[in-house]
Amino acid sequence: MTGVCVNQFPTAAGKVENSPYERLAALGIALPPPPPPIANFVTHVIEGNMLYLSGQGPREADGFMHAGKVGGGVSIEEAYVHARLTGINLLAVMQDALGDLSRVKRVVKLLGMVNAVPEFEDHPSVINGCSDLLIAVFGPAGEHARSAVGFGSLPGNITVEIEAIVALHG
Repeated sequence: MTGVCVNQFPTAAGKVENSPYERLAALGIALPPPPPPIANFVTHVIEGNMLYLSGQGPREADGFMHAGKVGGGVSIEEAYVHARLTGINLLAVMQDALGDLSRVKRVVKLLGMVNAVPEFEDHPSVINGCSDLLIAVFGPAGEHARSAVGFGSLPGNITVEIEAIVALHG
């Protein structure tokens, strides 16, 4: 993208969105309050210029958690939406931790866990829900390394859990 800095990228209409907040607004997303931890841990740790986000799940703003087995009662398409929702929750924790999403220099790594039946093989397509969102919000700075793996169960039988490592501007 010649002439576009890492914190700006053009929309389909050619308009340059300058901040993660403008991009969120363009996507019609209002960040919810950050979900509270479900056990004895914190939602994030900042160490130096790195932000480590604890795993989040597909929690709606009203507290409802999407549950079930992907490849069983939950389709890939439904689970993709759950992974996108999980990405919104990760963004809510980032906002709470940083006070300003513009402090994000780069999304470095995601670990996406899918609660799937043993025969399920398309974990990457599910976790793309989160990856696609982060790239839409942060542009090239949202491109990341990633693992997308299957699990026999997740807490509360949730469909997906995703954690992230994020580099911050100094």
